[in-house]
Amino acid sequence: MLNNFKDKDMQAVIGWVLRGGVLISMLLVFIGGCFYLYRHGNAIANYHEFKGVPDFIHSANGIINGIINLRGRAIIQFGIILLIATPIVRVLFSALGFILEKDHLYTAITFVVLFIIIISALSGHAG
Repeated sequence: MLNNFKDKDMQAVIGWVLRGGVLISMLLVFIGGCFYLYRHGNAIANYHEFKGVPDFIHSANGIINGIINLRGRAIIQFGIILLIATPIVRVLFSALGFILEKDHLYTAITFVVLFIIIISALSGHAG
């Protein structure tokens, strides 16, 4: 089956990954916004005091616990993380496609790009 896998098939899979990632993240952000407005929609904003983001947003466990407890900000944060991860998954699928095609040059280039993305994400430096 993998021998019959063509470049057009891989491009279709990559297209579906991108569309699916964006649609799912958009849906999660919308749902999180609805939960947030349901819980905090009647609150009066106090612009004299800066509160920042809640502590549970800063860790993966906090986001997961926030999602389980249906906290709007955690669901929104997860949707944004998914949106950021979508192009990274696209690069992974591209690498898989190049491996299946046995195109060693583009496989190496794709892994270099993936390495740069991961290092940039972990270090916090861009460019």
